[in-house]
Amino acid sequence: MTARRFVVALLGVILIIAVSCGGGGKKDRGTSLTFWTAEDNPDRVKATQAIINRFEQQTHSKVKLVAIGEDQLQSQIASASAAGTLPDVLAAVSLGFMHSLAADGITDPDAAAAVLDTLGRQTFSRRALSLVEANGRPVAVPSDSWTQLLVYRKDLFDQAGLAAPTTLDAIRAAATKLEDNGMAGIVAATKPGDSFTQQTFEYLAVANHCQLTNQAGAITLTSKPCVDTFQFYVDLIHKASVQGGQDATSTRTAYLAGKAAMIIWSSFLLDELAGLSNDARPSCPQCRSDPSFLADHSGIVTAITGPDGSQPSQFGELTCFAITKDADKDAAKLVEFMMNDGYLDWLALAPEGKVPVRTGTGAEPTKFTDAWTQLQTGVEHTKPLSELYPPGVLKVLATSTDTMNRWGFPQGQGRLVGAQLAELPIPKALAAALNGTLSPAAAAEQAQAHLETIAESMN
Repeated sequence: MTARRFVVALLGVILIIAVSCGGGGKKDRGTSLTFWTAEDNPDRVKATQAIINRFEQQTHSKVKLVAIGEDQLQSQIASASAAGTLPDVLAAVSLGFMHSLAADGITDPDAAAAVLDTLGRQTFSRRALSLVEANGRPVAVPSDSWTQLLVYRKDLFDQAGLAAPTTLDAIRAAATKLEDNGMAGIVAATKPGDSFTQQTFEYLAVANHCQLTNQAGAITLTSKPCVDTFQFYVDLIHKASVQGGQDATSTRTAYLAGKAAMIIWSSFLLDELAGLSNDARPSCPQCRSDPSFLADHSGIVTAITGPDGSQPSQFGELTCFAITKDADKDAAKLVEFMMNDGYLDWLALAPEGKVPVRTGTGAEPTKFTDAWTQLQTGVEHTKPLSELYPPGVLKVLATSTDTMNRWGFPQGQGRLVGAQLAELPIPKALAAALNGTLSPAAAAEQAQAHLETIAESMN
């Protein structure tokens, strides 16, 4: 055999060995997955990529990370579904939107159930599991939550001899008493086209036993508890708050400036109260020498008790991981990794707004909730949550998912909840009541009629 023929033969043998060992096939390249996340903040995208890099190293899979703003997610998913190019995994998707995707057949309930079984359902918040269910099956894997809070100035309450605002009556009394020249008793959202207004209204509504629908699915916004909530909201703003359209930015600014005794906001406020974000720094008179003054002198209420003294309840948002209908079988492994080995790093993207809904593992039942308190919160400046807030506050926050009472989901109306967020009929009706165009009762009737139209269009 000539040297040339020997080299050719040898190369042929090497090629056969490589192919037989998978050198040119899919196993060598690894599975390729696509991971879409609504966490599109550049720093969070970078941190998410680091988690994915670890997954790739452990599994030899390839994962393409795509960050899409929540306002663009619906249109992007619709386009991908039509083109047959859905991602394998969706992350950081809100509860209402997730139920809408499930109703449209986008998600894979069997895959979600398999992940929960592998991880151990007993390691998750029961409330979180119930909220992701539709027709008795999970539509996604709950990942984390943020809760709506009523934050109040403990120092002002103590000076006025007021009890903590844990009931609707106590909120009304405190807001009226503490309202003064230059000081609002409370600030809360009022803008009509803003989901923040919807969230704030629902927070007070569920405490007042106002539900979006009954068990049969009929819309119930004209029920007495709901009309009373419209009346409560209007009275609260007219008598003790800032007039004009208020949103997340304006209400936060007022509280950080020391111009409001109470604020209804999400748990994302917690790092800003401590002066850890340059974009929203406390500017109250005392804050100039002590940036953490408001964190030290604010009380935090999660669940609110209604007028009859029944079980406290609250609004909060649950975000999820979902495996889509045509996903690669290894998509489940990615979600399992994100909820296990990568879970604390995922929560660390924004621990003040990512409360763990998986408390731990079978062997260590409180592993994640314990470690969550030590995660660094903040933007330009960071500190562990445990250095900013006492153990009692952190315990209430860590268990806040268990008192979450969301409209529509217990009644199997998750699709309606998701659909109405596109039009926001309740904030629009509330704004009309606030500006005097409608009475609170008429506002409830308008919201009811608008929601009934949305429900009919879904059939």
